[in-house]
Parts: sequence; structure tokens; C-alpha cells
Amino acid sequence: MEMKKIRAAVVGYGNIGHYAIQALEEAKDFEIAGIVRRQGDVNKPAELAPYAVVKDIKELKDVDVAILATPTRSCSDYAKQILALGINTVDSFDIHTSILDYRSELMPICKANNAVSVISAGWDPGSDSIVRVLLESLAPKGLSYTNFGPGMSMGHSVCVRSKKGVKNALSVTIPLGEGIHRRMVYVELEEGAKLEEVTAEIKADPYFSHDETHVFAVPSVDDVRDMGHGVNLVRKGTSGKTPNQRLEFNMSINNPSLTGQVLVNVARASKRLQPGCYTMPEIPVIDMLPGSREDIIATLV
Repeated sequence: MEMKKIRAAVVGYGNIGHYAIQALEEAKDFEIAGIVRRQGDVNKPAELAPYAVVKDIKELKDVDVAILATPTRSCSDYAKQILALGINTVDSFDIHTSILDYRSELMPICKANNAVSVISAGWDPGSDSIVRVLLESLAPKGLSYTNFGPGMSMGHSVCVRSKKGVKNALSVTIPLGEGIHRRMVYVELEEGAKLEEVTAEIKADPYFSHDETHVFAVPSVDDVRDMGHGVNLVRKGTSGKTPNQRLEFNMSINNPSLTGQVLVNVARASKRLQPGCYTMPEIPVIDMLPGSREDIIATLV
């Protein structure tokens, strides 16, 4: 008997939306219910020809889960609206200090509408969060360091593009060690915009205010863009009473591609969870893979 496929809608069609659709197309247990864009099917990209493209998710039929490929600061609004329809949501909300509040905000909405939301499901926060929890469990006493880059930060780049006077932007993260980072920001300025004013606004934003940040004007952001990124996670601590345990995890990736894949993974897991709002460390990793638990255990455990 053929298993019923999960019908997923993608909300937003920027970098993450583009790669989320690719991941859905490769996932045999999913089908694409449609794509939601502000402009609907006006100037519909050729690669979206096989799919319904609409302005409002209510125009789509039988949606099981919505993948929110939207800027972090709009995730909450979209999630609340869609969860109220009884549709699961997943997103890559990436402001670490606000995750617990965001989870608390969505939890009652999920339960009231018999729906599931998986938040902060990218690679950091997201899959790296799972690794951090695992490493701390292996060496309960000690210190962990997360070193990003060098590479493009999507959340930081989107943040800069929202600033007045910025036509386009790229934020590159440079690891300095021990979890400290430098932000190198490259901006295309709109006519009449002053670099000093744009720089001040960027440095005052919570995305940048805690890191060393340098802002440069460039003729073309596309000429310096690279979607590569990476992470080095290190835990040095004690297992039981034995010190000097050193655990390390490294990854070099295409940033939006991995985020899109993670969102599809947790969209699958959302169909196996009880109503509520979850972060990735709360979800059994095995539920992010297609197939039965027995088949996965037989091959991977």
C-alpha cells in the first residue's frame, strides 16, 4: 500500500525557499502543495512552473505543513497566522537569545489548534544545537565554543538589507576563536545614502551590537558573494571525574542549501509529534529521516 505523501507549502521564495523546494523535490515522501509569495504568480519564475504560486496559503488545498522561508523577524507573524489554520509550521528563526520566548509564544497557539511548530530549525540554531547538547552530555563539566565561518551569514545579510539606504548587502562571519567573531559587512548603497549613517544603524542592531563589525561600500555585492559557510564546535571538559576530554565537530557547507534540507527534515518530523512548539534538540533525530524506525535502526544504529 502506497503511503500518503506529506503536502508541504513553501512560504517565501528567496535563497532558503529555492533550496527548500529542491530538497522537497528529492524527498519521496513529500509533495509540494504550492509556494506562497507576496506577488503571487506575477513574474512567476520558470522553475516554479509545475507548482501553484499564490499570495495566501488559504488558496492552497490540503496543506500539512508550511515551510517558512522568510526573514527571522517575520517568522512569528506568519507562524501565528498559519498555525491558527491547523497547519504545522517550521522555520529557521535565528536570534538565539529570543528562541525560548518565541517557543513560549507559539506553544499555546499550537495546542489550541492541534498543530505543531518546529522553530529555529536551520544549522545554527538547529542541527548544531543538537551537537552542542550531545557534546555537553558527554562531558558535563567544561566549556563549549562555537566558531562560525568564514562565510556568508544569511540572517545578518537580510538584516543589513532592511536598513535605510542599503540596496544590497552581504555579511561575512570571520571566526576569531573561542566563540568570538568579526562581522565583515559589504553594502551597495542607494543613491544619496551615507556610509557613516548606514554603518551606525548596522552596528546598533542586536544582530551586530555584540560583535566587532566593519562595514564597507562596494560597487556590486554580487561580485563578492559566496554562499559557503562552516562551523567548528569544540567541547573540552570532564566525563565523570576524568578531565581533558576534547570533543570536536566540523562542517563546511553551502549555507541556504543546508538550511533548506534541515527545514524539510523537521517538516517530516512535525507529522510525528504531539501538538506543541519544539526546537530541534527536543525531537528524536530518527524522526527527521524517511522510513520506519525499524529500517533506520537496522541500517544506521
